[in-house]
Amino acid sequence: MQKSPKFSKPLPAKFVKSKKADPVSGDVMRESGGELPVFREMIGTCPAMHQVFHLIRKAAPTNIPVLVSGADGTGKEMVARAMHQRSLQANGPFITVTCGAIAWEIAAAELFGWEQGAFPEAHRTVPGKVELADRGTLFLDGVGELPLDAQVKLFRVLEEYSFERLGGREPIRVDLRLIASTNRELQDLVAQGLFREDFYHRLKGVHIPLPDLKDRGEDVLIMAQVFLRHFASLLHKRLQGFSADALLALQTYAWPGNVRELINHIRRGAAMAEGGWVTLADLGLPGCPPAGSPDQGLKASMARFEATLVGETLNRSQGDLDLAARTLKITPRELHRLMQKYGLR
Repeated sequence: MQKSPKFSKPLPAKFVKSKKADPVSGDVMRESGGELPVFREMIGTCPAMHQVFHLIRKAAPTNIPVLVSGADGTGKEMVARAMHQRSLQANGPFITVTCGAIAWEIAAAELFGWEQGAFPEAHRTVPGKVELADRGTLFLDGVGELPLDAQVKLFRVLEEYSFERLGGREPIRVDLRLIASTNRELQDLVAQGLFREDFYHRLKGVHIPLPDLKDRGEDVLIMAQVFLRHFASLLHKRLQGFSADALLALQTYAWPGNVRELINHIRRGAAMAEGGWVTLADLGLPGCPPAGSPDQGLKASMARFEATLVGETLNRSQGDLDLAARTLKITPRELHRLMQKYGLR
C-alpha cells in the first residue's frame, strides 16, 4: 500500500519571524522552525489580508469609527476584537450588539436603557449597551439591520458622545469606540431609504473589507493545518496531516461559509480520522467526489497525481531536494513551487 505524502506545509519564507510578535497578530504560533503570526483564526498570507492587518495596525490606536464589511464567516468580529485589543480603550469592555436580533420596537431600549418609570414595566433604571460600552468599544454586528430611529440616536452619540436613557432628561456622556460590521452593501440600503446617509458616512471613518476564503489562495491550506493541529491537540490524537484527496478538496472547494465553515470541517476531520491522516471522507465536504471518480474532473485528477508523485519522490529522497528534483527531471526552483502548491514537506 502506498504511503500518503506528508502534507504538513512549511511556512512561506516571508512569514518566518524572529521571536518578536507581529504588532497586529498578537499571539505567535511556532511552526517549522519559524513563527507564524496568528490572531485567533486570523491567519493571512494573501495581499488582501496583508491590507487588513495594515488597516488594523494603523487605525486601532485612534478613536475613529470603523466599518468592517464581508460575507458571513469571514471574521468580522475577530477584526473588531483585534481593533479593541490594540486601542486606547483596550482595558475597557467590548460590548456587542447583534443588530439583526433587535426587534424594531425595543431597539432604543436595548441600546440606550431606561429610567425607572419610563414605561409601566420599568420598575428600575437599566443601562443600555451604549452606556455599558463606556471607556470601551461598542461593536454593532450587522449594522445594516438597525431601524432608522436607532440610527438617528447613534449618529448623535458619534457626534456628541452623549445620549439620554428612555424617560431620562439629563444627557449622559460616554467615551467609547464604535466599530460596525455588515454583510450587506450599505450604499444600496441608503439608496433604498433603509439606511441614513449621514450615519453611513460617519460610520465609514475607516473601511476594512474582508475577502472571501475562496479568494485567499494558500491561506486555506495554512489555516487548515493550524486548525488541525489545534483540534488534534484537544482530542489527544497524533495526526500528521491531510491525504492527497483531502488536500485537493480543501484547495478547490468554494467555501460558501468561509473561515467558519473551514473550522467546522477541520474539527470534524480531526474527530473522524483514524490513523495519522485526515481523508476526504473525514472532512465531509459536500459535493466533493472521491479520488478516481469521473466527477472529480481532469484537472483535479491530474493535480492529485502530481501531488502524489512529488510527495512519494520526496519520501524516497529522504529530504534531499536536489536528488528529488533530478529524479523528477525538474529544476529545484520548480520543485519548491510544487511543494508550496501542494503543502509538501
